Amino acid sequence: MTATSGKHRFLIFIILGLLAAIGPFSIDMYLPGFDAIAASLHTTVAHIQLSLTSFFIGIASGQIIYGPLLDRFGRKVPLIVGLGIYIAASVGCALTNTADNLILYRFIQALGSCGGMVASRAMVRDFFGPTESAKIFSLLMLIIGISPILAPTVGSFVMAHWDWHGIFIVLAVMATAILLTVIFILPESHGSDPRISLMPKPIVQSYWQVFRNRQFFSYAFAGGLASSGLYAYLAGSPYIMMNLYGLNEKQYGIVFALIASALITASQLNRYLLNTRSSGYVAKIALIVQSSIGVVLAVLSLSGIINLYVMVALIFLFLGSQGFVFPNTSALALAPFSRLAGSASALMGSIQMGCGALSSALVSYLHNQTAVPMTAVMAGCAVLSLFILLAGSPRPADSRPGQNRR
Repeated sequence: MTATSGKHRFLIFIILGLLAAIGPFSIDMYLPGFDAIAASLHTTVAHIQLSLTSFFIGIASGQIIYGPLLDRFGRKVPLIVGLGIYIAASVGCALTNTADNLILYRFIQALGSCGGMVASRAMVRDFFGPTESAKIFSLLMLIIGISPILAPTVGSFVMAHWDWHGIFIVLAVMATAILLTVIFILPESHGSDPRISLMPKPIVQSYWQVFRNRQFFSYAFAGGLASSGLYAYLAGSPYIMMNLYGLNEKQYGIVFALIASALITASQLNRYLLNTRSSGYVAKIALIVQSSIGVVLAVLSLSGIINLYVMVALIFLFLGSQGFVFPNTSALALAPFSRLAGSASALMGSIQMGCGALSSALVSYLHNQTAVPMTAVMAGCAVLSLFILLAGSPRPADSRPGQNRR
């Protein structure tokens, strides 16, 4: 299905953007309330942080569940069910009186949010086709990129005028509004397909069929590893900026927003580059630039001569490169698939979140009170991403829309 009307396309894009942003918004909105939540539930902040870990586990594993469901029952039914789960879990988070229950509800909330994340990527492929997908992913990156900046601000506003329970009530209300737009406005993009089996063996075979596709493997892992450099930055930057360079919370927020703007701006410039360059070419050049910047950043950190301004400038350029990598690798990874687009979207999302979880965990494990662990992991992710892309060497035909469609 292809969206043709300008108004129709805009409405579809907005809804898909909101669906894609559910996960990131849910991760960041309650961060300002950690201290208040810990005090209210009579526990430690470290214990409350496990609710963030459980969310990451849920969002990484849950996407695999939705892939076959989206291919078998169409996009909307599993999406509506997922949003319902998310709303119920959000209410559970708001009403809980123990930290352990919060951890459990956050896991369930993540499982619900996966429906929106997987469905939005698959529906981009359905509605806009492989030719235009990279441009649409660039637009989605604008919404996804704004979420980490906007969410803590909204969370702080709610905390100032209510308490931490209100954060989850707001998330539930937002998800309810999105659910209504999905039910009454968003058209179905892919009908049910009885040929798709939900038995374990066929599901594994479908994922294996996607996984062994050369183009998918190269671009999904290249994009996932490149994205994991961002997660390494998220894991290491608070300590580096505030403890090593002495920034206060407000100053760190300004730096965070500045660096995030690079990701947003680059993803929008990518749309114009695609008018004259192919997605594969842009992704390769961006990864070469990102790898080079990552190596310089790591070497300067290791030498101990890097200052705050150079650090921020290099990270700005590093994440700016990511704004060109994500939309193009995502579109190219999904391009070969039509019938199995849901499974491909789910597997790609799990790869990205899995790589991100590993990179952030590695930064924490290697923590030595310097910037080296963060910058080294960022550099390693970028270099490995480039290596996989070049080693995969997709043939020129692989990058053309509609090839090897399944």
